[in-house]
Amino acid sequence: MKTIFVVDDNNANLIMAEAALSDQYNVFTLASASVMFELLEDVMPDLILLDIMMPEIDGFEALKQLKANPRHAEIPVMFLTGRNDSTTEVHGFEMGVMDFITKPFSGPVLLNRVKKHLALEDIIRERTEMLQQRTEMLQQQTEKLIRLQNSMSSVLADLVETRGRLTSKHIERTSTYLNILLNAMLERGVYQDEIKEWDINVIVPAIRLHDLGKIVVTDLILNKPGKLTTEEFELIKLHSTEGEKIIDDIIKESGDETFLDYAKLCAGSHHEKWNGSGYPRGLKGGDIPLLGRIMAIADVYDALVSDRPYKKAFTHEKAIGIILDEKGRHFDPQIVDVFLEVSDLFAKVE
Repeated sequence: MKTIFVVDDNNANLIMAEAALSDQYNVFTLASASVMFELLEDVMPDLILLDIMMPEIDGFEALKQLKANPRHAEIPVMFLTGRNDSTTEVHGFEMGVMDFITKPFSGPVLLNRVKKHLALEDIIRERTEMLQQRTEMLQQQTEKLIRLQNSMSSVLADLVETRGRLTSKHIERTSTYLNILLNAMLERGVYQDEIKEWDINVIVPAIRLHDLGKIVVTDLILNKPGKLTTEEFELIKLHSTEGEKIIDDIIKESGDETFLDYAKLCAGSHHEKWNGSGYPRGLKGGDIPLLGRIMAIADVYDALVSDRPYKKAFTHEKAIGIILDEKGRHFDPQIVDVFLEVSDLFAKVE
């Protein structure tokens, strides 16, 4: 049985309200707001019928105190009042009262209004609970999808890495570098509007697939200890478009566009150069997707400071010098400036 507080300093109103409601509800009749607040320490009502014109604490002040306390803020309140002016109603609704019942009231009218409002509260509560359940389910599904995406990108990335004998942990490190750059760019307002539209939690695992196309490149070329011939380099360059094709095929099968679209974008653009001399499409400047321009610095930095079949690792300082020299040629100048400010964080990545 639902519980109702009736708060009114007029005893006749309390008697009438109790007579009208007590057959269907557990009714507490209270002569003042002070008594109501004392009872609220032990009893939580489903509805409060609150008189406005009361001594000491009037209805408006009592409602204000109710709403200020998180424990009581969600209890629905209906005002009992002999005032029917619009100012009183507007003020009451602004404060959060759910309805007004005009005095003098009849028992049947009071009972009918209370029934309707409590039924409405039940509907709202049920739909809120349903929405919360659906939100929780969606969150669980999202978390499951993220775990699946991370697992898929890790497995495929590891498959690529195992084919290059001296590129171990390249994908892990470049993911970390990219995350450092993204956070630094946001903090400094560099391409901030575009980056804010991205889902960083999806992008970081997605870029692990940037070299996926190397799966189709022969081990002889990937692990060649010397300088590549022109023909061999042309074959290496194919990994960008081949990566796009593989990811496109996955998109067609899975329909998971957001995660894989980021992966495809990065795979196809991280070897483009600011001056247009990169591959696979020779894009220039702002025509290169921003994600590819950011990834270019992360990818090249790691290549410079790592042992490769064709070279020994450069020092951190030499890598910084090379990237600075390529500012405006290979790399977006604004991103290079950010990189220089956070390059000490790159040096700490293992």
